[in-house]
Amino acid sequence: MKQHVPLIVGNWKMNPATVGAAKKLFLAIRKALGRKRLNVHIAVAPPFPFLSELERLSPSQRISLAAQDVFFEAIGAHTGEVSLPMLKSVGVTAVIVGHSERRARGESDHEIYEDVSTLFKSNVTGIICVGENERDDSGNFYSVVEAQLRSALRGVPKTKLKQLVIAYEPVWAIGTGAVATPEDVHEMKLFIQKILTDHFGRAGAEKVRVIYGGSVKKKNAAALLEEGQVDGFLIGGASLKAKEFVSIINIAHEYEKTSV
Repeated sequence: MKQHVPLIVGNWKMNPATVGAAKKLFLAIRKALGRKRLNVHIAVAPPFPFLSELERLSPSQRISLAAQDVFFEAIGAHTGEVSLPMLKSVGVTAVIVGHSERRARGESDHEIYEDVSTLFKSNVTGIICVGENERDDSGNFYSVVEAQLRSALRGVPKTKLKQLVIAYEPVWAIGTGAVATPEDVHEMKLFIQKILTDHFGRAGAEKVRVIYGGSVKKKNAAALLEEGQVDGFLIGGASLKAKEFVSIINIAHEYEKTSV
C-alpha cells in the first residue's frame, strides 16, 4: 500500500547560465503544469544565485524551492559557504545533502552528518543522497550505501522523520544515460528501508520517502514507480526541459491516482 504522495525534485545543478534563462525555465515549467490539481509534491533546486528571483515567481508555492547544498554553521567567517538561515530567507524548504558530485569533490561523511544535523534542527526537509560508484557481482555495493546512510542518520531525530527523504542515486547512472532496472531499484529501496527500520523502528521507517535519481526520463518513470516502488524522483538533466519534467510529474500523478 502506498504511504507517500510522490515527490519530484528537479536538480538543475550548475544550469542554466543566467538568471534570465532560469526564470524562463521556471515559468515554462509553471505554464506546462497548468491549473490541473496534481497529487504530487514538486520542487526545483536551482543554483544559489537564482533562488531569490525564482521565489518571486512562485507566489502559490505550488513549486517549492530546494537548495543543492548547505553549510552547517549559521553565520561567520566561512568564505563561499551558504547557511540554512540564508536559504530559508529566500524561500527554501528543502535541501539536497551529500550528492555524489559533491562527495566526488571531497565532501566527507562527517561533513554530510554535520549538514544533516543542522537541517533537522529546523523545519526544512533534508534530501540525503546515497549511492554506489559501481555494482559488483558479490553485492559489496550494499555496504557502501549502508555506510553512507548510517553516518548521515546519526543527525536525524525520530521526531523529524517526516522531513527526511532518502535519494538513491547510483553514481554510474547519473548523467550517463544508464539506468538501474526497476528490480534493482526496488531491491535497494527494501535495503534502505531495512537500515531505516534498524535505526528508527518500523513505524519510523514508514514515515520516510525513498526516491530515485539517475537518468530518469518520461520513458522509464512509470516502470520505476510501479515496479521500483519508489516514492518519487530526484531528476537532473530532464528537469532542464520543461515539457519532459512536467511529463514525469504527470506520470507520477497518474500513478498516485491508480495505486492503492
